[in-house]
This record gives sequence, structure tokens and C-alpha cells, in this order.
Amino acid sequence: MYRIFCSLATVVLVAPLFAQQAASSGGLVLHDGDEVPLKFAEALSSKTAQVDDPVEFVLAEDLKVGDVVVAKEGAKALGIVTVADKAGMFGKGGQLNVRLDYLKVGGTKIKLRGTKSRTGESKQDSAIVLTVLLGPIGLIKHGKDIQIPEGMALKAFVADDVTLPAL
Repeated sequence: MYRIFCSLATVVLVAPLFAQQAASSGGLVLHDGDEVPLKFAEALSSKTAQVDDPVEFVLAEDLKVGDVVVAKEGAKALGIVTVADKAGMFGKGGQLNVRLDYLKVGGTKIKLRGTKSRTGESKQDSAIVLTVLLGPIGLIKHGKDIQIPEGMALKAFVADDVTLPAL
């Protein structure tokens, strides 16, 4: 019986202590690994993208710590194109990789981690068959480029603990 009383007392004391720390520090903590729902703010294509191009994202919904909003839906995030290969001859599909960098909330940049990679449909098998049957004409066969539409969802994750004020 004594143990249960001590455990309950500990729980009761910890909750107000956490509230005091949050209030005294002037903010709420987003922890490393917390999920951040994003969506592409613009369409992206392996046909036109270049390595090191910036890619804009927006926060898909309010970001909360507990029940408290720390970032509003629509907040801007930024990523960078790390691989951009166009579809090519001999049925080679396009490839596109994007690395997330940060979410901007007020004057704070929240470091994010995560990547989005896609590879276009390869048509190399049919190109090989065409080359065998028709000779060099099979080399004309193209794969498909990657098309990422505006608004496509993407999950990102907080890369480091960060303290933010409630909105």
C-alpha cells in the first residue's frame, strides 16, 4: 500500500513540475523524432529539376506539443534536390531525390530529417527486346520522368530538440 501511495505522489508532483518548466522556459519542446506532416508547395519533375535546387514545402496541419499549437498549418519548410536524373535512352527511368532541411516557425528554424526518393518506370526490358528485333531503333525507347504533384504528402521528423513558444 505504501508503494502505491509513493508512486501516486511522484506522478502528482511530476506533472506540476513539467508545467512549471514549460512556463519558466517560455516554450514547449518538440523532441528529436517527432513527426512533422508536410506537403509539396510546388510540382516537381525529374525532367526540369537540378541538383541543389531548393524545394518548398508547407506544413500540412497545425503542429502541436500536447494540445498546444506551436506551428500553424501552412508554415514554410525547405528542402534541397540531391539527385535529379532525367529519363534517358535505352529505357532508363528518371530519378529524383529530395533532402529536407528545416521548417521555419517565426524566427526559428526547426531542423528536419527525411528524404523523398522516386524512380521513374524503367523500360529497359522493352528497349532490349526492340534492339534485338529492330537493331539500333531500340535505343530510342525512353523511360519515364518523375512527376511529383503540388500537395503530395510527405512525413518529416524533427532532427534536434527545439523549444518553441505557444501560438
